[in-house]
Amino acid sequence: MNNSWFSNKIYSLLQSVYDWYLTTPDRFLEIAYRAALEIKSIEDNHFYGNKIDFTVVSYSNSVMDYFQADLTKQLKIIRTQLKKFNTSRSLLWISTKNFVEQDVELNNKSNFIVDKLKFIDEITSKYTLIEIDTRQLVTRNLSKPLDTSKKVPRQLKNKKSQGQEWSKANTIGVLPRSIFNTINRLQLELDPNAEQDVVKKFRKSQQRTIISVRFILLLIIVPILTHQIVKAFLVGPILDKSKILENLQHTNEIGLFLNYEMEEEAIAELNQFEEKLKFQNLINDKNPLSKEQMDNKIKEKAQNIAQNYQRLSLNAIRNVFADILSVFTFVCLLIISQKDIAILKKFFDNIVYGLSDSAKAFIIILFTDIFVGFHSPHGWEVILEGISHHWGLPANHEFIFLFIATFPVVLDTVFKYWIFRYLNRISPSAVATYHNMNE
Repeated sequence: MNNSWFSNKIYSLLQSVYDWYLTTPDRFLEIAYRAALEIKSIEDNHFYGNKIDFTVVSYSNSVMDYFQADLTKQLKIIRTQLKKFNTSRSLLWISTKNFVEQDVELNNKSNFIVDKLKFIDEITSKYTLIEIDTRQLVTRNLSKPLDTSKKVPRQLKNKKSQGQEWSKANTIGVLPRSIFNTINRLQLELDPNAEQDVVKKFRKSQQRTIISVRFILLLIIVPILTHQIVKAFLVGPILDKSKILENLQHTNEIGLFLNYEMEEEAIAELNQFEEKLKFQNLINDKNPLSKEQMDNKIKEKAQNIAQNYQRLSLNAIRNVFADILSVFTFVCLLIISQKDIAILKKFFDNIVYGLSDSAKAFIIILFTDIFVGFHSPHGWEVILEGISHHWGLPANHEFIFLFIATFPVVLDTVFKYWIFRYLNRISPSAVATYHNMNE
């Protein structure tokens, strides 16, 4: 019986692996098809169903750079996945055999594949690699002189080899591009459906804004409420019943403090009170306190300090468990809200790309100076000491100094790499403004 069950499991496992192997070309085709749908979505939502081109709609350079980068990415995905699709189909000889033997099901599948390929060809036929390379040459050199020593795109080399001479004049129209943009804008304004399209876009943008703001508030309010509720109604009563501080009597002489820093603070506070009391007693000539009265007041103050630090110790332990549950709640919100995250990303993209180049540079300089600037070590030190105090841990100054010496440097390197690789491609004019303001 066990051997039969084991053999069935092995057979089902091998069958699932075999099925996954046979559907490999379909997966590659599906990825390419989704990339084509992304391009189609950009065309429908932002270019009125036309080709993604700066002559169709009058957008700013930053917005066009954003669309062009997305277009280049999707076209590369389509090209790569179609190569994988053709290669995997040539290797799956079993799939070809089954394709001949079965009629109805595989014929439907063949028609489905052909429809996807036709749609992909319809989308990609509007764009050629020479247009993408030329657009990248223009956008990457807005703030730099053209370097003629760089490699010429392969398509341009092919044109030269065929006797077609290419020059920069070929990329410039007879009439200024602004005239065509004005004509296109007039056509859109004279379109009877233009008002409906504007209202539809506004409502879509309004809905995206409402969803994004609501999701941001949820990400902030829900973890905070979880922290307070768990701390007050779950962790607090459990700790009060367990009397965890009384169990610390075996490891701590006083049994009230979680670390030596809290004990030193309590002793310093008591010493300060005692010195203040002695000083007031010395300058009080009318009713000086006796030694016994002073000892009683010092003892009473010590009991108050002990109760205060006992409450702080319990609060630190509550914070540890409440923070863990708050982080768990935050992660769960991110997991179950993938659609809201996608909408929030589009919302921030619209805000960021709607800013001027000087505003982008200002925000970049502000954040870099706060987190990785000259005065940032003091801020990191305050943050780390605050976290240690929040959890009732002793502030390890060696760890804090090591963190300050490494983390801001790594963060600054990553940030500069992001500016060089990403922002320089999306908005080169903003990078140029950033460098001018930073200097």
